[in-house]
Amino acid sequence: MRKRVLITGAAGFLGSHLCDRFIKEGFHVMGIDNLITGSLENIEHLFKLEQFEFYHHDVTKFVHVPGNLDYILHFASPASPIDYLKIPIQTLKVGSLGTHNLLGLAKEKNARILIASTSEVYGDPLVHPQTEDYFGNVNTIGPRGVYDEAKRFQESITMAYHRFHGLETRIVRIFNTYGPRMRLNDGRVIPAFMGQALRGEDLTIFGDGLQTRSFCYVDDQIEGIYRLLMSDYALPVNIGNDDEITIKEFAEEIIKLTGTDQKIVYKELPIDDPMQRKPDISLAKKILGWEAKVSRSEGMKRTYAYFKSLTKEQLHKSEHKDFSKHIVK
Repeated sequence: MRKRVLITGAAGFLGSHLCDRFIKEGFHVMGIDNLITGSLENIEHLFKLEQFEFYHHDVTKFVHVPGNLDYILHFASPASPIDYLKIPIQTLKVGSLGTHNLLGLAKEKNARILIASTSEVYGDPLVHPQTEDYFGNVNTIGPRGVYDEAKRFQESITMAYHRFHGLETRIVRIFNTYGPRMRLNDGRVIPAFMGQALRGEDLTIFGDGLQTRSFCYVDDQIEGIYRLLMSDYALPVNIGNDDEITIKEFAEEIIKLTGTDQKIVYKELPIDDPMQRKPDISLAKKILGWEAKVSRSEGMKRTYAYFKSLTKEQLHKSEHKDFSKHIVK
């Protein structure tokens, strides 16, 4: 019999790529998503498969899965500032109530659960690069706090279940990840720049552009997550590319890649936007034998080709397509 895995946030960017990976590995995959930010377009190609099923459900409500369950990957959460600033309460609830429900399900099914945390738990870091033993510099009452604190609570309750109930848990701290299936208008750096380039608009930088990021291609991220799930390590692990670049330099790379002549325009930096973001991946190298393989130049070529291939109709066709026959109620 196939092993069974439940993936929450299955119609999202990372969730959909995880569905692909586990199908490839021979699992029976059950996806859950409430579709607030996810799109069924991302998993449409899986609906024809017997080993895939989809549940349209909000994990902040009770989650029931019939039959046995081997693994759970909890990726249900808004991840872009545009989303979590628009739906702050839902963001807090999916990190708290949703995580509690899924940890309870994992306990009931004796399943191993991996929780998707984020580099945002480090806030605007005072340590660089960020190591897993750094506690962070987070403003709990700032606008970004709804996402940062949801993820920090998520880690705390996960470790509580691990220590008190002996539950098999894994925690991945995800650093900036990009690739096909990102939403063009989700507000994060790469899709924002790509969207502006495709529309022939100037590229917008918030702040002076000297803040740094480290961008990890999605294939590398999925490989790291898979290895962590299959490992025996319960504490948080950074998964990200440690090739650091300033936002200004990155904008210049986008202009060169797209062959356009846009200018760079500067706007005020949002509150609590981190000035430096680079993972220390020594732990991932040591316990998982993992490090990013896809260079930024190669990853950006693939990502730009994906965005360039999308027409206006394709960007919005999920609004007109009926997927209801594929959804398990």
